[in-house]
Amino acid sequence: MKRRHTPVLACSVVGAAVVALDGTVLTVAQPALQRDLHADVGQVQWTSTGYLVAVASLLVFAGRLGDRHGHRRVFAAGALGFAAASAGIALAPGIGAVIALRVLQGVCGALLQPATLGMLRTAFPPDRLATPIAVRTAVIGLAAAAGPLVGGALVSAYGWRSVFLLSVPPTLALGLLALTTREPHPGRTEAPARATPGGTTSDRTAPGGTASAPGLAALDPLGALLLAVALGLLVHGLVEAARPGGAGPGALAVAGAVVAGTALARHERRAAHPLLPPELLRSVPVVAGTAALLAASAALFGTLFVATYFLQDVQRLDPLTCALRVLPLALLMVLGAPLCPPLQRRYGPRRTATAGAALLTLGVLLLSRLDATAGAFPVGGCSALLGAGFVTLMVTATSVVVHRAPGAHAGVAGGLQQTAMNVGPALGVATATLLLTLVPDGGFVPAQGAALPALAAIAALALPAALALPGGARGTRPEQAPPRPGRRPCVRS
Repeated sequence: MKRRHTPVLACSVVGAAVVALDGTVLTVAQPALQRDLHADVGQVQWTSTGYLVAVASLLVFAGRLGDRHGHRRVFAAGALGFAAASAGIALAPGIGAVIALRVLQGVCGALLQPATLGMLRTAFPPDRLATPIAVRTAVIGLAAAAGPLVGGALVSAYGWRSVFLLSVPPTLALGLLALTTREPHPGRTEAPARATPGGTTSDRTAPGGTASAPGLAALDPLGALLLAVALGLLVHGLVEAARPGGAGPGALAVAGAVVAGTALARHERRAAHPLLPPELLRSVPVVAGTAALLAASAALFGTLFVATYFLQDVQRLDPLTCALRVLPLALLMVLGAPLCPPLQRRYGPRRTATAGAALLTLGVLLLSRLDATAGAFPVGGCSALLGAGFVTLMVTATSVVVHRAPGAHAGVAGGLQQTAMNVGPALGVATATLLLTLVPDGGFVPAQGAALPALAAIAALALPAALALPGGARGTRPEQAPPRPGRRPCVRS
């Protein structure tokens, strides 16, 4: 790895890890926050829901901003804003201010997350991209696993406000580092030619590689608004449906998401500069990789939701013992991520991702057969299968999505990948919650409930998506725009 790549890799890896750590740490801090600010449960839940809705609804638009104006700049804005919002939450006088600042933190997180992949796509050649993505995934897994332990220690010693102060120094430092780092431009990526009313074509490109257009029009603000409304309502509906008595409001929100999504599809077909580029949506590897990530994240997080209640409510384990039972999941994610790039080079993305999807599905199926007397070994074994399968599928599918996206649309591709990773958990938890209520007396025991078999079926949906990925090791090369007519190809000797 060249020295100029080090700041880019540091920003990408640490930035993604801080966001992952922030999410798991907050879960531990919520009870103390509720007591200190005299808030009710619904208000505390909105500290998570508001953040999640803001992130999910803006990820693709944030990726488009990075494609147009540079991923480094967007990353710097997101990191510095995340630091400011975190510091504000630590000083917030009441629950209303916490919720508002959490929404702002979600907006900044949406700016930050796609840029972490966009910067990697810009800095590293396609054949060297799998390794930094694997490092990024391993660090995310480590941060997510360490979150409850770090959060518990901080809340016990210094109170809930220290949890938010934890993310201020790294995000502030990353934002300043990004501002002082020159963004590499490995090559000019030409956008496909677009027909004009006179029958000619226009293939002008901006310095970053995207088609030139008026500033605001090129960002497709109406498409961004419709996508934000659709995703925001979808995530809110799924979260609401998972609450007691929230099925009705949740169904209405999901119906609103369908209406907004339909309007978005009609608008994108007619837009001169659509938010979701047609060449990206027509890429089978990009769509298949995104679908695989959606199914896998839904299955994993829904399964963890059920397993947590099983271990704590049925087997009466304390939170620390519960965390130790599922620790193999985090360990396999951390240890397995570096092994994924050589597996892809040897067997190709299709077989590697298919193996990961099969391990994940097998882990959920075996977990669904456990009864109330299950010990540490079977739970740990199932957790290891979940971790090994998910990390293999995640690293491989992410590599394909980022590789196969044209360089001019790397930010949008990163936004799609992050959207799947944010919507999937909400879908999985909502599915698990609804199915747990069908068996009131035994729903939390895997062998007596319907939740885990349904989640295994969702995990199995990742198999056909994985089979649609490129077969050979060379299949992760980015898609190139067709050569311009009348120009001789450049051949290097």
